[in-house]
Amino acid sequence: MQKFIILGGGTAGWMSANLLAHHLDPHRFEVLLVESPEIGTIGVGEGSTPHLKVFFDELNIAEQDWMQACNATYKNGISFVNWTSHLAENRYFHPFPSSPDRQTATAFLMHCHMKFKGNQVSTNPDHYFLAAALSQSYLSPKLKSGTNNIPLNYAYHFDSSLLGKYLRDIAVAKGVRHISNKVTEVAQHPNGDIASLLFEDGKILHGEWFMDASGFRSQLMQRTLGLGFESFSDNLLNDSAIALPSSNTHPIYSETTATALNNGWAWRIPLTNRVGNGYVFSSNHCDFKHAETELRAHIGNSASTEDARHVHMKVGQVKQHWYKNTVAVGLAQGFIEPLEATALHLVLETLTSFITRFKQGDFASSDVEAFNQGMSKRYQGIRDYIVCHYKVNSRTDTQYWQDVKHAIPMSDNLQSVIETWDAGKDITPVLQQRGMDKYYPAVSWYCLLAGYGRFNPANMNNDKLVNSQSMHTFKQVQAKLTQFKSHFKAHEAALARS
Repeated sequence: MQKFIILGGGTAGWMSANLLAHHLDPHRFEVLLVESPEIGTIGVGEGSTPHLKVFFDELNIAEQDWMQACNATYKNGISFVNWTSHLAENRYFHPFPSSPDRQTATAFLMHCHMKFKGNQVSTNPDHYFLAAALSQSYLSPKLKSGTNNIPLNYAYHFDSSLLGKYLRDIAVAKGVRHISNKVTEVAQHPNGDIASLLFEDGKILHGEWFMDASGFRSQLMQRTLGLGFESFSDNLLNDSAIALPSSNTHPIYSETTATALNNGWAWRIPLTNRVGNGYVFSSNHCDFKHAETELRAHIGNSASTEDARHVHMKVGQVKQHWYKNTVAVGLAQGFIEPLEATALHLVLETLTSFITRFKQGDFASSDVEAFNQGMSKRYQGIRDYIVCHYKVNSRTDTQYWQDVKHAIPMSDNLQSVIETWDAGKDITPVLQQRGMDKYYPAVSWYCLLAGYGRFNPANMNNDKLVNSQSMHTFKQVQAKLTQFKSHFKAHEAALARS
Protein backbone atom coordinates (compact mmCIF):
# COMPACT_ATOMS: atom_id res chain seq x y z
CA MET A 1 0.00 0.00 0.00
CA GLN A 2 1.32 3.44 -0.94
CA LYS A 3 1.41 6.25 1.61
CA PHE A 4 0.15 9.73 0.67
CA ILE A 5 1.58 12.05 3.33
CA ILE A 6 0.27 15.58 3.91
CA LEU A 7 2.63 17.88 5.82
CA GLY A 8 0.67 20.54 7.66
CA GLY A 9 -2.80 20.78 9.14
CA GLY A 10 -5.09 23.80 9.22
CA THR A 11 -7.97 24.19 6.82
CA ALA A 12 -5.89 23.52 3.67
CA GLY A 13 -4.28 20.37 5.07
CA TRP A 14 -7.48 18.84 6.38
CA MET A 15 -9.43 19.71 3.23
CA SER A 16 -6.71 17.84 1.34
CA ALA A 17 -6.94 14.86 3.67
CA ASN A 18 -10.70 14.64 3.29
CA LEU A 19 -10.70 14.83 -0.50
CA LEU A 20 -7.82 12.39 -0.92
CA ALA A 21 -9.50 9.91 1.42
CA HIS A 22 -12.76 10.39 -0.46
CA HIS A 23 -11.33 9.80 -3.94
CA LEU A 24 -8.40 7.41 -3.51
CA ASP A 25 -8.89 3.66 -3.14
CA PRO A 26 -8.32 2.90 0.58
CA HIS A 27 -6.92 -0.52 -0.38
CA ARG A 28 -4.27 1.12 -2.51
CA PHE A 29 -3.48 4.33 -0.61
CA GLU A 30 -3.13 5.22 3.05
CA VAL A 31 -3.61 8.95 3.70
CA LEU A 32 -1.61 10.43 6.58
CA LEU A 33 -1.44 13.99 7.86
CA VAL A 34 1.53 15.23 9.85
CA GLU A 35 1.41 18.47 11.81
CA SER A 36 3.57 19.95 14.52
CA PRO A 37 1.83 20.68 17.83
CA GLU A 38 3.90 23.89 18.05
CA ILE A 39 2.83 25.49 14.77
CA GLY A 40 -0.51 27.26 14.59
CA THR A 41 -2.51 28.23 11.53
CA ILE A 42 -2.46 31.66 9.92
CA GLY A 43 -6.22 32.04 9.62
CA VAL A 44 -6.19 35.43 7.87
CA GLY A 45 -9.72 35.95 6.66
CA GLU A 46 -12.67 33.81 7.52
CA GLY A 47 -14.68 33.93 4.33
CA SER A 48 -15.09 31.81 1.23
CA THR A 49 -16.45 31.70 -2.28
CA PRO A 50 -19.31 29.34 -3.29
CA HIS A 51 -16.71 26.64 -3.99
CA LEU A 52 -16.76 25.75 -0.28
CA LYS A 53 -20.39 24.64 -0.54
CA VAL A 54 -19.40 22.36 -3.43
CA PHE A 55 -16.72 20.84 -1.19
CA PHE A 56 -19.15 20.04 1.64
CA ASP A 57 -21.78 18.74 -0.76
CA GLU A 58 -19.22 16.43 -2.38
CA LEU A 59 -18.33 14.96 1.01
CA ASN A 60 -22.01 14.73 2.07
CA ILE A 61 -21.38 16.92 5.11
CA ALA A 62 -24.63 18.54 6.26
CA GLU A 63 -24.61 22.33 6.27
CA GLN A 64 -26.34 22.55 9.64
CA ASP A 65 -23.70 20.34 11.26
CA TRP A 66 -20.51 22.08 10.22
CA MET A 67 -21.92 25.63 10.40
CA GLN A 68 -22.95 25.29 14.02
CA ALA A 69 -19.60 23.74 14.92
CA CYS A 70 -17.68 26.62 13.30
CA ASN A 71 -19.84 29.64 14.30
CA ALA A 72 -20.52 30.09 10.60
CA THR A 73 -22.83 32.55 8.86
CA TYR A 74 -24.03 32.95 5.29
CA LYS A 75 -22.28 35.18 2.78
CA ASN A 76 -24.14 36.70 -0.17
CA GLY A 77 -21.13 38.64 -1.42
CA ILE A 78 -18.81 41.55 -0.59
CA SER A 79 -19.54 45.24 -0.11
CA PHE A 80 -16.70 47.59 -1.06
CA VAL A 81 -16.84 50.87 0.86
CA ASN A 82 -14.88 54.11 0.33
CA TRP A 83 -12.71 52.85 -2.53
CA THR A 84 -13.49 55.95 -4.58
CA SER A 85 -13.64 59.67 -3.83
CA HIS A 86 -15.98 60.94 -6.54
CA LEU A 87 -19.24 59.04 -6.07
CA ALA A 88 -22.17 60.16 -3.94
CA GLU A 89 -22.94 56.49 -3.31
CA ASN A 90 -19.45 55.43 -2.38
CA ARG A 91 -19.97 51.70 -2.11
CA TYR A 92 -20.85 48.80 -4.33
CA PHE A 93 -21.69 45.13 -3.87
CA HIS A 94 -19.92 42.26 -5.63
CA PRO A 95 -22.47 39.42 -5.82
CA PHE A 96 -22.06 35.76 -6.59
CA PRO A 97 -24.01 35.68 -9.87
CA SER A 98 -26.99 33.30 -9.80
CA SER A 99 -29.66 32.18 -12.21
CA PRO A 100 -32.31 34.73 -10.96
CA ASP A 101 -29.91 37.52 -11.98
CA ARG A 102 -30.41 36.64 -15.64
CA GLN A 103 -33.64 38.60 -15.40
CA THR A 104 -32.00 41.72 -13.96
CA ALA A 105 -28.31 41.65 -14.95
CA THR A 106 -29.25 42.28 -18.57
CA ALA A 107 -30.58 45.68 -17.51
CA PHE A 108 -27.37 46.34 -15.55
CA LEU A 109 -25.18 45.61 -18.57
CA MET A 110 -27.46 47.65 -20.85
CA HIS A 111 -27.27 50.63 -18.52
CA CYS A 112 -23.47 50.37 -18.33
CA HIS A 113 -23.30 50.66 -22.11
CA MET A 114 -25.78 53.53 -22.04
CA LYS A 115 -23.59 55.32 -19.53
CA PHE A 116 -20.60 54.88 -21.84
CA LYS A 117 -22.54 57.24 -24.13
CA GLY A 118 -23.27 59.78 -21.40
CA ASN A 119 -26.79 58.75 -20.40
CA GLN A 120 -27.82 59.39 -16.80
CA VAL A 121 -28.61 55.88 -15.61
CA SER A 122 -27.81 53.93 -12.46
CA THR A 123 -24.83 51.59 -12.84
CA ASN A 124 -24.33 50.66 -9.20
CA PRO A 125 -24.50 46.83 -8.98
CA ASP A 126 -26.41 47.13 -5.70
CA HIS A 127 -29.53 48.00 -7.69
CA TYR A 128 -29.51 44.97 -10.00
CA PHE A 129 -28.56 41.77 -8.19
CA LEU A 130 -30.60 39.62 -5.84
CA ALA A 131 -27.65 38.90 -3.53
CA ALA A 132 -27.21 42.64 -2.95
CA ALA A 133 -30.91 43.05 -2.18
CA LEU A 134 -30.75 40.18 0.31
CA SER A 135 -27.72 41.62 2.09
CA GLN A 136 -29.22 45.10 2.33
CA SER A 137 -32.22 43.60 4.14
CA TYR A 138 -30.18 41.24 6.39
CA LEU A 139 -31.61 38.24 4.59
CA SER A 140 -30.00 34.86 4.05
CA PRO A 141 -29.71 32.94 0.76
CA LYS A 142 -32.00 30.25 2.23
CA LEU A 143 -35.60 30.01 1.07
CA LYS A 144 -38.63 30.06 3.30
CA SER A 145 -40.41 26.72 3.58
CA GLY A 146 -42.99 26.07 0.90
CA THR A 147 -41.29 28.40 -1.58
CA ASN A 148 -40.56 27.35 -5.13
CA ASN A 149 -36.87 26.75 -5.79
CA ILE A 150 -34.85 29.89 -6.57
CA PRO A 151 -31.28 28.57 -6.79
CA LEU A 152 -28.61 30.93 -5.46
CA ASN A 153 -24.84 30.79 -5.34
CA TYR A 154 -23.70 31.67 -1.85
CA ALA A 155 -20.71 31.30 0.42
CA TYR A 156 -19.91 31.35 4.12
CA HIS A 157 -18.10 33.13 6.93
CA PHE A 158 -16.55 30.85 9.54
CA ASP A 159 -13.97 30.47 12.30
CA SER A 160 -11.03 29.02 10.37
CA SER A 161 -9.47 27.43 13.44
CA LEU A 162 -12.71 25.61 14.29
CA LEU A 163 -13.18 24.57 10.67
CA GLY A 164 -9.74 22.97 10.62
CA LYS A 165 -10.56 20.99 13.76
CA TYR A 166 -13.95 19.95 12.42
CA LEU A 167 -12.44 18.69 9.17
CA ARG A 168 -9.74 16.89 11.15
CA ASP A 169 -12.35 14.90 13.06
CA ILE A 170 -14.21 14.04 9.84
CA ALA A 171 -11.01 12.90 8.13
CA VAL A 172 -9.83 10.78 11.06
CA ALA A 173 -13.23 9.11 11.21
CA LYS A 174 -12.78 8.21 7.54
CA GLY A 175 -9.48 6.51 8.24
CA VAL A 176 -6.93 9.29 7.76
CA ARG A 177 -4.00 8.74 10.09
CA HIS A 178 -3.16 11.85 12.16
CA ILE A 179 0.43 12.24 13.37
CA SER A 180 1.30 15.07 15.75
CA ASN A 181 5.07 15.43 15.62
CA LYS A 182 7.72 17.94 14.61
CA VAL A 183 9.63 17.36 11.36
CA THR A 184 13.33 18.13 11.70
CA GLU A 185 14.62 16.77 8.40
CA VAL A 186 13.35 15.75 4.98
CA ALA A 187 15.16 12.96 3.08
CA GLN A 188 15.22 12.62 -0.71
CA HIS A 189 15.79 9.81 -3.19
CA PRO A 190 18.74 10.12 -5.61
CA ASN A 191 16.34 11.35 -8.31
CA GLY A 192 15.20 14.21 -6.07
CA ASP A 193 11.83 12.76 -5.03
CA ILE A 194 10.99 13.18 -1.37
CA ALA A 195 11.50 9.87 0.43
CA SER A 196 10.75 10.37 4.13
CA LEU A 197 10.24 12.70 7.04
CA LEU A 198 12.49 12.54 10.12
CA PHE A 199 10.82 13.57 13.38
CA GLU A 200 12.19 15.26 16.47
CA ASP A 201 11.84 12.05 18.48
CA GLY A 202 13.94 10.10 15.95
CA LYS A 203 11.09 8.34 14.17
CA ILE A 204 11.06 8.18 10.36
CA LEU A 205 7.99 8.16 8.11
CA HIS A 206 8.46 6.92 4.55
CA GLY A 207 6.01 7.75 1.77
CA GLU A 208 5.47 7.51 -1.96
CA TRP A 209 3.51 10.76 -2.41
CA PHE A 210 3.58 14.03 -0.49
CA MET A 211 1.47 17.15 -0.24
CA ASP A 212 2.98 20.33 1.18
CA ALA A 213 0.46 22.20 3.33
CA SER A 214 3.12 23.66 5.63
CA GLY A 215 2.10 27.28 5.18
CA PHE A 216 4.33 30.18 4.17
CA ARG A 217 7.46 28.26 5.18
CA SER A 218 6.76 25.80 2.31
CA GLN A 219 8.97 23.16 3.92
CA LEU A 220 8.80 20.61 1.11
CA MET A 221 8.41 22.64 -2.08
CA GLN A 222 10.76 25.54 -1.42
CA ARG A 223 13.02 24.56 1.47
CA THR A 224 13.64 20.96 0.40
CA LEU A 225 12.99 20.81 -3.35
CA GLY A 226 14.33 24.32 -3.89
CA LEU A 227 11.54 25.54 -6.13
CA GLY A 228 11.56 29.20 -7.05
CA PHE A 229 8.84 31.67 -6.16
CA GLU A 230 7.04 34.07 -8.49
CA SER A 231 6.44 37.15 -6.37
CA PHE A 232 3.46 39.40 -6.99
CA SER A 233 4.90 42.15 -4.76
CA ASP A 234 5.37 44.53 -7.72
CA ASN A 235 1.65 44.29 -8.53
CA LEU A 236 0.21 43.97 -5.02
CA LEU A 237 1.82 46.25 -2.44
CA ASN A 238 -0.01 44.87 0.59
CA ASP A 239 2.30 42.50 2.49
CA SER A 240 1.00 42.70 6.06
CA ALA A 241 -2.19 42.17 8.00
CA ILE A 242 -3.47 42.73 11.50
CA ALA A 243 -6.50 40.90 12.92
CA LEU A 244 -8.70 41.91 15.84
CA PRO A 245 -12.15 40.61 16.87
CA SER A 246 -15.03 42.73 18.09
CA SER A 247 -18.33 42.00 19.79
CA ASN A 248 -21.25 40.90 17.67
CA THR A 249 -23.98 43.15 16.37
CA HIS A 250 -27.60 42.41 15.50
CA PRO A 251 -28.99 41.78 13.04
CA ILE A 252 -26.06 39.79 11.73
CA TYR A 253 -24.82 40.88 8.32
CA SER A 254 -24.93 38.37 5.48
CA GLU A 255 -22.02 39.96 3.63
CA THR A 256 -18.34 40.66 4.01
CA THR A 257 -17.44 44.35 4.14
CA ALA A 258 -14.15 45.61 2.69
CA THR A 259 -13.57 49.24 3.68
CA ALA A 260 -10.69 51.26 2.25
CA LEU A 261 -8.51 52.87 4.92
CA ASN A 262 -5.41 55.08 4.67
CA ASN A 263 -2.89 52.42 3.67
CA GLY A 264 -4.98 49.43 2.62
CA TRP A 265 -8.38 48.07 3.51
CA ALA A 266 -10.22 46.56 6.48
CA TRP A 267 -12.37 43.45 6.44
CA ARG A 268 -15.48 42.91 8.54
CA ILE A 269 -16.64 39.31 8.75
CA PRO A 270 -19.69 38.49 10.92
CA LEU A 271 -19.81 35.20 12.81
CA THR A 272 -22.50 33.97 15.16
CA ASN A 273 -20.38 34.69 18.25
CA ARG A 274 -18.25 37.67 17.21
CA VAL A 275 -17.13 39.85 14.33
CA GLY A 276 -13.79 39.21 12.70
CA ASN A 277 -11.93 42.37 11.73
CA GLY A 278 -8.62 42.91 10.04
CA TYR A 279 -6.49 45.45 8.21
CA VAL A 280 -4.52 44.46 5.11
CA PHE A 281 -1.84 47.07 4.41
CA SER A 282 1.54 47.89 2.89
CA SER A 283 4.45 47.86 5.35
CA ASN A 284 6.22 50.39 3.11
CA HIS A 285 3.49 52.90 3.91
CA CYS A 286 2.50 51.97 7.47
CA ASP A 287 3.85 49.94 10.40
CA PHE A 288 1.94 47.54 12.64
CA LYS A 289 1.57 50.09 15.45
CA HIS A 290 -0.08 52.68 13.23
CA ALA A 291 -2.16 49.99 11.53
CA GLU A 292 -3.55 48.81 14.85
CA THR A 293 -4.38 52.36 15.91
CA GLU A 294 -6.23 52.96 12.66
CA LEU A 295 -8.05 49.63 12.81
CA ARG A 296 -9.20 50.18 16.40
CA ALA A 297 -10.50 53.63 15.46
CA HIS A 298 -12.32 52.09 12.50
CA ILE A 299 -13.96 49.38 14.65
CA GLY A 300 -14.88 51.69 17.51
CA ASN A 301 -15.86 50.79 21.07
CA SER A 302 -16.77 47.21 20.24
CA ALA A 303 -13.13 46.30 19.49
CA SER A 304 -11.58 43.64 21.71
CA THR A 305 -9.01 44.75 24.26
CA GLU A 306 -6.84 41.71 23.51
CA ASP A 307 -3.60 42.05 21.57
CA ALA A 308 -4.03 42.23 17.83
CA ARG A 309 -2.60 39.44 15.72
CA HIS A 310 0.16 40.43 13.29
CA VAL A 311 0.77 38.57 10.03
CA HIS A 312 3.44 39.00 7.35
CA MET A 313 2.16 37.88 3.94
CA LYS A 314 4.22 36.36 1.14
CA VAL A 315 2.27 37.27 -1.99
CA GLY A 316 2.82 35.23 -5.14
CA GLN A 317 3.06 31.57 -6.15
CA VAL A 318 5.58 28.75 -6.43
CA LYS A 319 6.91 28.33 -9.95
CA GLN A 320 5.69 24.73 -10.02
CA HIS A 321 2.71 23.55 -8.00
CA TRP A 322 3.39 19.85 -8.68
CA TYR A 323 7.02 18.77 -8.78
CA LYS A 324 8.28 15.19 -8.76
CA ASN A 325 6.20 13.32 -6.14
CA THR A 326 5.04 16.41 -4.24
CA VAL A 327 2.11 18.82 -4.65
CA ALA A 328 1.77 22.17 -2.91
CA VAL A 329 -1.53 23.36 -1.46
CA GLY A 330 -2.63 26.42 0.49
CA LEU A 331 -0.07 28.97 1.65
CA ALA A 332 2.76 26.58 0.74
CA GLN A 333 1.89 27.05 -2.93
CA GLY A 334 1.10 30.74 -2.86
CA PHE A 335 -1.10 33.52 -1.59
CA ILE A 336 -3.04 36.42 -3.04
CA GLU A 337 -4.23 38.98 -0.54
CA PRO A 338 -7.69 38.13 0.88
CA LEU A 339 -9.65 40.91 -0.86
CA GLU A 340 -11.93 38.46 -2.71
CA ALA A 341 -11.56 35.54 -0.23
CA THR A 342 -9.96 33.28 -2.83
CA ALA A 343 -7.64 31.28 -0.54
CA LEU A 344 -9.90 28.23 -0.14
CA HIS A 345 -11.10 28.57 -3.73
CA LEU A 346 -7.48 28.04 -4.82
CA VAL A 347 -7.09 25.11 -2.43
CA LEU A 348 -10.13 23.39 -3.92
CA GLU A 349 -9.12 24.12 -7.51
CA THR A 350 -5.68 22.67 -6.77
CA LEU A 351 -7.06 19.52 -5.17
CA THR A 352 -9.76 18.94 -7.78
CA SER A 353 -7.37 19.37 -10.68
CA PHE A 354 -4.64 17.25 -9.10
CA ILE A 355 -6.92 14.38 -8.07
CA THR A 356 -8.55 14.28 -11.51
CA ARG A 357 -5.20 14.12 -13.33
CA PHE A 358 -3.69 11.74 -10.76
CA LYS A 359 -6.51 9.23 -11.24
CA GLN A 360 -6.63 9.60 -15.01
CA GLY A 361 -2.88 9.01 -15.18
CA ASP A 362 -3.17 5.79 -13.15
CA PHE A 363 -1.64 7.44 -10.08
CA ALA A 364 1.54 8.58 -11.80
CA SER A 365 3.18 11.92 -12.56
CA SER A 366 1.38 12.45 -15.84
CA ASP A 367 0.06 15.75 -17.14
CA VAL A 368 2.20 17.59 -14.59
CA GLU A 369 3.00 20.35 -17.07
CA ALA A 370 -0.68 20.94 -17.88
CA PHE A 371 -1.55 20.99 -14.18
CA ASN A 372 1.20 23.52 -13.41
CA GLN A 373 0.25 25.77 -16.31
CA GLY A 374 -3.39 25.70 -15.29
CA MET A 375 -2.68 26.60 -11.67
CA SER A 376 -0.18 29.31 -12.60
CA LYS A 377 -2.66 30.97 -14.95
CA ARG A 378 -5.39 30.78 -12.31
CA TYR A 379 -3.18 32.57 -9.77
CA GLN A 380 -2.30 35.21 -12.35
CA GLY A 381 -5.93 35.62 -13.39
CA ILE A 382 -7.10 36.18 -9.82
CA ARG A 383 -4.16 38.52 -9.24
CA ASP A 384 -5.24 40.65 -12.21
CA TYR A 385 -8.77 40.98 -10.84
CA ILE A 386 -7.43 42.02 -7.43
CA VAL A 387 -4.96 44.48 -8.97
CA CYS A 388 -7.81 46.07 -10.91
CA HIS A 389 -9.41 47.19 -7.63
CA TYR A 390 -6.36 49.33 -6.96
CA LYS A 391 -5.64 50.58 -10.48
CA VAL A 392 -9.12 52.04 -10.96
CA ASN A 393 -9.48 53.61 -7.51
CA SER A 394 -9.92 57.38 -7.53
CA ARG A 395 -8.59 58.23 -4.06
CA THR A 396 -5.72 60.71 -3.75
CA ASP A 397 -5.82 61.39 -0.01
CA THR A 398 -2.70 59.36 0.91
CA GLN A 399 0.55 58.37 -0.78
CA TYR A 400 -0.55 54.74 -0.61
CA TRP A 401 -3.62 55.27 -2.81
CA GLN A 402 -1.60 57.30 -5.28
CA ASP A 403 1.06 54.58 -5.45
CA VAL A 404 -1.31 51.66 -5.96
CA LYS A 405 -2.97 53.58 -8.79
CA HIS A 406 0.10 54.93 -10.58
CA ALA A 407 3.21 53.06 -9.44
CA ILE A 408 2.30 49.38 -9.86
CA PRO A 409 2.55 47.63 -13.23
CA MET A 410 -0.32 45.81 -14.91
CA SER A 411 -0.27 42.62 -16.93
CA ASP A 412 -1.04 42.87 -20.64
CA ASN A 413 -4.33 41.10 -19.96
CA LEU A 414 -5.49 43.63 -17.38
CA GLN A 415 -4.33 46.58 -19.44
CA SER A 416 -6.33 45.31 -22.40
CA VAL A 417 -9.50 45.03 -20.30
CA ILE A 418 -9.19 48.54 -18.86
CA GLU A 419 -8.36 50.11 -22.22
CA THR A 420 -11.38 48.42 -23.82
CA TRP A 421 -13.65 49.60 -21.01
CA ASP A 422 -12.30 53.16 -21.17
CA ALA A 423 -13.00 53.16 -24.92
CA GLY A 424 -16.65 52.45 -24.11
CA LYS A 425 -16.64 48.97 -25.60
CA ASP A 426 -17.90 45.59 -24.42
CA ILE A 427 -15.10 43.86 -22.47
CA THR A 428 -16.64 40.38 -22.79
CA PRO A 429 -14.83 39.45 -26.03
CA VAL A 430 -11.48 40.52 -24.53
CA LEU A 431 -12.06 38.40 -21.43
CA GLN A 432 -12.99 35.41 -23.56
CA GLN A 433 -10.13 35.78 -26.03
CA ARG A 434 -7.59 35.99 -23.21
CA GLY A 435 -9.16 33.23 -21.13
CA MET A 436 -9.78 35.60 -18.23
CA ASP A 437 -13.46 34.65 -17.95
CA LYS A 438 -12.37 31.28 -16.53
CA TYR A 439 -11.53 33.00 -13.24
CA TYR A 440 -14.09 35.81 -13.04
CA PRO A 441 -17.09 36.07 -15.37
CA ALA A 442 -17.68 39.21 -17.40
CA VAL A 443 -20.48 40.33 -15.08
CA SER A 444 -18.02 40.43 -12.14
CA TRP A 445 -15.68 42.70 -14.13
CA TYR A 446 -18.65 44.93 -14.98
CA CYS A 447 -19.58 45.09 -11.28
CA LEU A 448 -16.05 46.12 -10.35
CA LEU A 449 -15.55 48.78 -13.02
CA ALA A 450 -19.07 50.20 -12.85
CA GLY A 451 -19.07 50.01 -9.06
CA TYR A 452 -15.99 52.23 -8.98
CA GLY A 453 -17.69 54.66 -11.36
CA ARG A 454 -15.06 54.10 -14.05
CA PHE A 455 -16.72 56.02 -16.88
CA ASN A 456 -15.19 58.54 -19.26
CA PRO A 457 -15.66 62.04 -17.71
CA ALA A 458 -15.93 63.59 -21.16
CA ASN A 459 -19.06 61.56 -21.83
CA MET A 460 -20.50 62.38 -18.43
CA ASN A 461 -20.64 66.07 -19.37
CA ASN A 462 -23.13 65.42 -22.12
CA ASP A 463 -26.01 65.49 -19.63
CA LYS A 464 -28.10 63.26 -21.82
CA LEU A 465 -31.50 62.45 -20.43
CA VAL A 466 -32.61 58.93 -19.68
CA ASN A 467 -35.32 57.78 -22.01
CA SER A 468 -38.62 56.57 -20.63
CA GLN A 469 -37.85 52.95 -21.56
CA SER A 470 -34.75 52.96 -19.34
CA MET A 471 -36.70 54.34 -16.39
CA HIS A 472 -39.37 51.72 -16.95
CA THR A 473 -36.73 48.96 -17.10
CA PHE A 474 -35.12 50.14 -13.87
CA LYS A 475 -38.49 50.12 -12.07
CA GLN A 476 -39.16 46.62 -13.40
CA VAL A 477 -35.82 45.45 -11.96
CA GLN A 478 -36.63 46.90 -8.54
CA ALA A 479 -40.03 45.24 -8.55
CA LYS A 480 -38.54 41.90 -9.57
CA LEU A 481 -35.90 42.06 -6.79
CA THR A 482 -38.56 42.95 -4.22
CA GLN A 483 -40.62 39.99 -5.37
CA PHE A 484 -37.64 37.62 -5.23
CA LYS A 485 -36.34 38.63 -1.82
CA SER A 486 -39.74 38.14 -0.16
CA HIS A 487 -39.11 34.39 -0.48
CA PHE A 488 -35.95 34.31 1.63
CA LYS A 489 -35.44 33.83 5.35
CA ALA A 490 -34.01 36.48 7.65
CA HIS A 491 -30.34 35.73 8.20
CA GLU A 492 -30.57 35.05 11.92
CA ALA A 493 -33.68 32.91 11.45
CA ALA A 494 -31.83 30.80 8.90
CA LEU A 495 -28.84 30.45 11.26
CA ALA A 496 -31.11 29.32 14.07
CA ARG A 497 -32.28 26.45 11.87
CA SER A 498 -28.89 25.52 10.45
